[in-house]
Amino acid sequence: MNTLVPLPVVLPLTVCGLSLFIGPRLRWLHRIITIGVLAAVVAVDLVLLVEADRTGPLAVHLGDFGPPLGVTLVADRLGALMLTVSGAVTLIVLIYALGQDMADREDSAPIAVFHPAYLVLVAGVSLTFLAGDLVNLYVGFEIMLMASFVLLTIGATEPRVRAGSTYVVVSLVSSLVFLSGVAVTYAAAGTVNFAQLAVRVPELPLGVRTMAEVLLLTVFAVKAAAFPVAAWLPDSYPTAPAPVTAVFAGLLTKVGVYSMIRTETLLFPGNRLSGVLMAVACASMLIGILGAVAQTDLKRLLSFTLVSHIGFMLYGLALGSRGGIGGAIVYTAHHITVQTTLFLAAGLLEKRYGTTELTRLGGAARTAPLLAALWFVPAMSLAGIPPLSGFIGKLGLMRAGAADGGGWAYVLLGAAAVTSLLTLYVVVKVWNLAFWRAAPVRELTPDGDVLEESDDPDSAPDEGAGVATATAVCVRTTARVPRVMTAATTAAVALGLAYTVLATPLAGLADRSAAELLARTPYVQAVLGP
Repeated sequence: MNTLVPLPVVLPLTVCGLSLFIGPRLRWLHRIITIGVLAAVVAVDLVLLVEADRTGPLAVHLGDFGPPLGVTLVADRLGALMLTVSGAVTLIVLIYALGQDMADREDSAPIAVFHPAYLVLVAGVSLTFLAGDLVNLYVGFEIMLMASFVLLTIGATEPRVRAGSTYVVVSLVSSLVFLSGVAVTYAAAGTVNFAQLAVRVPELPLGVRTMAEVLLLTVFAVKAAAFPVAAWLPDSYPTAPAPVTAVFAGLLTKVGVYSMIRTETLLFPGNRLSGVLMAVACASMLIGILGAVAQTDLKRLLSFTLVSHIGFMLYGLALGSRGGIGGAIVYTAHHITVQTTLFLAAGLLEKRYGTTELTRLGGAARTAPLLAALWFVPAMSLAGIPPLSGFIGKLGLMRAGAADGGGWAYVLLGAAAVTSLLTLYVVVKVWNLAFWRAAPVRELTPDGDVLEESDDPDSAPDEGAGVATATAVCVRTTARVPRVMTAATTAAVALGLAYTVLATPLAGLADRSAAELLARTPYVQAVLGP
């Protein structure tokens, strides 16, 4: 089974290379091979998850060169779970994107840009979850980021290029800090292999350990969009196409959270910076959700909720207990799926009504009841309404916080409760404005200026109302939504509901993952031997 470990990285990169030789006229072939390879990756991820849960971490040394010189890939319970969830989500988003036909807009290009960039993104995400050393974790980040630069600016519109520039600058600066952290760690410990570092780092002087830990935590906080280094996200994500925004929101920030969990449990045991992590978690939850309350554009609103709910995952990590880390793992898996689904539903709303501005929407529950249901279910899960998966994850985190009994733990309990209530307020606000109320009718002058606005659909002016109000515009005018997009979003909702149905096995797997992370010995022995 160890020979399967590199496949989630190798398969997408191999097919990406093959796609370079396929011309733009063979669009059907691009679609078939991309969907086929991602389906194969999901199947491999599931096998790795079952085997890692049954026998323990699976490790492979590429080229048969062991540490510290060789490249080591490791699939333990946490990594395999993240691989499986991310693989399923990327496959769903790809089908959604093909339904939107986003991948085939540039007929003049020698190849379809979307397909190879998307496959490189999947390979980068998989490498970060499998990396057995700091250098390959860095390489995984860079592969992922290079692909994300392309996907973020597809179409090359002015807002996308401007937002992409901010994203590029922040990513490059964080990469430099990451390299600094790798350099400090290697200079002090003489290796970058995680298993060897797990043995050597605790023996380093306290100041050196603290410097390396702070550098790595800072980088991963930027990637995860945790406060106070999250200002780039609400400006970058909403401008991208809906499928790109969905996969970014679901996966890229969780790669940062995963890296925090991996390094804090394996390299820096003892939870010495728990107070700092709790402060960051508290600020992320409250400031992020307050930012969401103030938004009227649906995509920006969801971007702020993304920042807010990163705080829940950091809360579990900061507790450092088996229950806290297990709760963080459950919540991470839940949030990858639910946040992706919400952005996909927002894309459906934009496709049908031409806007995501809440003040211009209304009546969608009557004109598009299926779309309303596809929004409602993940929105309630995000708010933590029982028995959905968001409630299960939050309940686990709050129980772990209550069991901790510390002052900061109780502060975070209160912040989590307030954030959940404000999240419920935010999603209900979206429901009322976009789905429940009547669609607003606007009277326009011949120049296009708004003369009068009414929420009453029967208040539109008559044809003879006069020159000043000759045009009436109602936002209920709709466009056809491709069935493939709706089917993909339905599959994402079903995946989120599966977490509720399989809550007991998922919680058990997360608990075993947390125990394995805290023990450290299974990971070290899988890489270095008994």
